Amino acid sequence: MTLKITRETLLNGTLRARLLENTAQHPDMRYRTDSEMAALLEDTLAQHDAAQDLWVFGYGSLIWNPAFHYIEKRPALLQGWHRRFCLKLFIGRGSPETPGVMLGLDQGGACHGVAFRIAAAKVREELGILWQREMYGGAYHARLLKLETAEGPISAVTFVIDRDHPRYIRELSLEQTVALIATGCGDLGTCREYLENTVAHLRELGLDDEGLARIAAALPNP
Repeated sequence: MTLKITRETLLNGTLRARLLENTAQHPDMRYRTDSEMAALLEDTLAQHDAAQDLWVFGYGSLIWNPAFHYIEKRPALLQGWHRRFCLKLFIGRGSPETPGVMLGLDQGGACHGVAFRIAAAKVREELGILWQREMYGGAYHARLLKLETAEGPISAVTFVIDRDHPRYIRELSLEQTVALIATGCGDLGTCREYLENTVAHLRELGLDDEGLARIAAALPNP
C-alpha cells in the first residue's frame, strides 16, 4: 500500500513506524534517537529570535508537498549549494529490489527554490513536524543559510546532505541517475513522480533547473 507524506502521517508516527519496520534490512539507515532529534531542534531554535517568523527553504518535495503550515512563500536563490540526486534510496521511493535516488543539497553552485515563512508563534510546532520528515533518517544537516529573494535577503532553515552518510553518492552519471529514477519505486511512490513533480512545480514558479530537465528528457517512456 502506498504511503503518503502528510501532516497527519508525520504527527501520528505512521511514517516513522514504516521506516522502522525496514530497519533490519537496511543497516546503513542512521535513524536519530528522540534525544538527538530534540538536541538538534534546540540548537536550531537557539539561533533564531523566538519573536520573529522563521523561513524554511524547499528545493525538492517540500516545494509541492510541504505538509507544514506557513503564512507566505516566495521564490528564493541559495548560493553555494546545488540541487542534485545524491542520496540512494532503499525505502520510501525505493526498495531493495528497485532502489531509487533522492535530491539533496550538495556543496557548490547555486539553487533556485521556495522560501516558506512560518509564523513566530508556530515555529516550534511546525519545525518539529519538519524534523520528523527531514532529520529522522540522519542523511541531512539543518543549517540557517542566507537566501536571495526579490523582496530582499533572508535567512532560512535549509536541509543539506551529510556527505559522510553511507547512502550519499559522490559521483553519479546522467545515465546512472536516469536508470535509478526510471525504476525506483517504494512505499511513497516512484522516483519518476518525484522528479516530474519537482520540475513541474519549479516551472510554475518561473524557475528552471537545467540538470533536472536533462534527466527528465532522458527518461524512457513509462
